[in-house]
Amino acid sequence: MPLLSVDEALDRILAGADPLPAERTPLLEAAQRVLAEDVRATLTQPPFDASAMDGYAARAADLAVLPARLQLIGEARAGQAFAGLVGPGECTRIFTGAPVPAGADAVVIQENAELNGSTITVAEGTVDFDHIRPRGGDFTENQVLLSSGRVLDARALLLAAAMGHGTLAVHRKPVVAILATGDELVEPGIQPGPDQIVSSNPYGLAAMIAAAGARPRLLGIAADTRAALEEKIAAAADADILLTTGGASVGDHDLVGPVLRSRGMDLDFWKIAMRPGKPMLFGRLGAQRVLGLPGNPVAAMVCARIFLLPLIDKLLGRQASASPPQRALLTNATGKNGPRQHYMRAVTSRDAGGQLHVTLQPSQDSSLVRLLAASNALVVRMANDPPLPAGAEVDVLPLDF
Repeated sequence: MPLLSVDEALDRILAGADPLPAERTPLLEAAQRVLAEDVRATLTQPPFDASAMDGYAARAADLAVLPARLQLIGEARAGQAFAGLVGPGECTRIFTGAPVPAGADAVVIQENAELNGSTITVAEGTVDFDHIRPRGGDFTENQVLLSSGRVLDARALLLAAAMGHGTLAVHRKPVVAILATGDELVEPGIQPGPDQIVSSNPYGLAAMIAAAGARPRLLGIAADTRAALEEKIAAAADADILLTTGGASVGDHDLVGPVLRSRGMDLDFWKIAMRPGKPMLFGRLGAQRVLGLPGNPVAAMVCARIFLLPLIDKLLGRQASASPPQRALLTNATGKNGPRQHYMRAVTSRDAGGQLHVTLQPSQDSSLVRLLAASNALVVRMANDPPLPAGAEVDVLPLDF
């Protein structure tokens, strides 16, 4: 099977990936979720003409000629309206947010009125009639204010709450089951034997998946036997995505592909013209999408950044995928690239003028986790790129997981 380009591989992975069905979620759990339906206001806001200031509610007709003296007949405060009627020559004390009493159509701020017992005097030239917030001035009942597909940021959730909604219909979070494979692996916290290493991939991937808005599920480590792999894969049958790490190559002990195919996986592709990450497979096991990532930690994380994050976005109903490339100037030269698209670990910075610069890490070995942790970006080199001098402009993908 020939090597696929990165773009073609991504297109195949995303093909037919529709947003997952809706579920109702409390507002406090809906942050950064994606609306699955339009949201209408359940009420009118404000529900009455409301005072925007502390002062006195009066009739504009009584303030046409100043100074004016008015009789104080009551009080209106937020949550407690004045039940009577403001008639000619009358006013009520009113506070911010209180309903404007019947008969009144103006609010005189308290600084512009002098209280003397049960009367107020409004001085000449001090009346401003813009201190009433009209009923429905923000929105009205049944008005659509949030559209399907909106990512629920803090502003949208504020509005949803004001509209009277305690829950919202959002696309379900995809469940991503993560399976590490290999006899050489032990869990973190366990002392590895002389021929073993610590399994780190699931924990980095789980953090990336959770940050992207999906639900990671760790399946543990499967030994290099068909029985162990079949047991772990069966435990992930209800996941939307099965993510395996290691065992996806063609060695005698690389059993992930054969076991998946024996369980009915329709293999779409295996091997991509990229570095790191060449031995990655993709297939479908019924409705489940399967990504077989390389075992090397850097390769696994890079493949997840390029392919998994956009897939999660589509299943969540987001319009935009993972952060697009930026342009930056190289600070250190690099040699000619080979026949595969290369994702090189690097560190970005900005100069005083705002120009983005990028420095390549001294080694690009895909097993070096330390250098991945010290990087905040990937420089993207196209296949067969010529050598690049310092100062050359390159594409940079942020490592924002």
